[in-house]
Amino acid sequence: MDTIFQDLFVLELAHNHWGRVERGLKIIEEFSHVVRFNNIRAAIKLQFRDADTFVHKDFRDRTDIRYIKKALSAKMSFDDYAELISAIKNTGCLTMSTPFDEKSVELCDNLNVDFIKIQSSDINDWVLIEEIAKTRRPVVVSTGGSSLKNIDDMVHFFKKRNIPLAINHCVSQYPTEKNRLELNQIDFLRNRYPDNVIGFSTHELNDRIEEAMFIAYAKGARTFERHIDINEDNIPVSPYCSLPEDLDRWIKAYKRAVEMCGCSGSERRLIPTDETIYLNELVRGIYAKKDLSVGHILKDEDVYLAIPLQKGQISCREFMRGERLTHDIKKDQKIGIDDIDSPYAKSSSLRQLILDRGI
Repeated sequence: MDTIFQDLFVLELAHNHWGRVERGLKIIEEFSHVVRFNNIRAAIKLQFRDADTFVHKDFRDRTDIRYIKKALSAKMSFDDYAELISAIKNTGCLTMSTPFDEKSVELCDNLNVDFIKIQSSDINDWVLIEEIAKTRRPVVVSTGGSSLKNIDDMVHFFKKRNIPLAINHCVSQYPTEKNRLELNQIDFLRNRYPDNVIGFSTHELNDRIEEAMFIAYAKGARTFERHIDINEDNIPVSPYCSLPEDLDRWIKAYKRAVEMCGCSGSERRLIPTDETIYLNELVRGIYAKKDLSVGHILKDEDVYLAIPLQKGQISCREFMRGERLTHDIKKDQKIGIDDIDSPYAKSSSLRQLILDRGI
């Protein structure tokens, strides 16, 4: 599994610069402060479009069509994009772009972006995807409303070419209502694509980002993407975009989720000493029910179990029946590790553990 995607935050600037470098630089500056303050690994993502070819010439005056209006209003030159990418790198953040066309893929290469993003609507745009693959750059893809076959084909394509690929669960509704987040899809993607990092590209309202983060991380999402914006220039902020203070809450929710989930889910956790001591206080020790002589072979009817467990005493965990006494034991006396012929007594580490526990 490619660790380059592990715990990577992607901050989607999208078209929020509205084609203005100064506004884009302001967004980059404000959010890079949040990134540094929280000490996370983050990529700030732009959208690259060659507007002159992306929108057919006969439709460029159709600003009544929402996506045409967006593409043209956010139009930027190569130098504009280069300035924004340079600013991102200067903050210490990683760079990422979603290229919408082949010329924009070339721009990703020329500007040496760290990651390329494939939006869910392009998951079967093989002309675009093949150009992206030629760059050999790590790729993140959002699944959105894509069919399972298209996702399978995409994963197979990049695996065959040995190009790192992360797969984001996402719902392409802006904003996404709580009952449509479908976070169980993270389980599905992890099970179906165990060799890929699975992430969560999120569009829910800002008052829900913390609980969604808790669940997504607990389910195994390890890269996270969210749209960002600033509240300036009298430009309305879309309800699925996070302001700097919202992003700060989102990251802190991630850190609480990491803390609460603890170690890897693929191995047993390390048990702290204080927990072991607490549990040992509840373990019952073995006591003689009657006077017993050296050489006696212990049976169930010879002993009883009770607390407290004393130092050196065998407990219900070690009593195996058929053990031979090496000393005389009086009624109600504890039976210790040195009082029986036991495999535990022959292991210095196990013997010491028994000698040290209890009261």
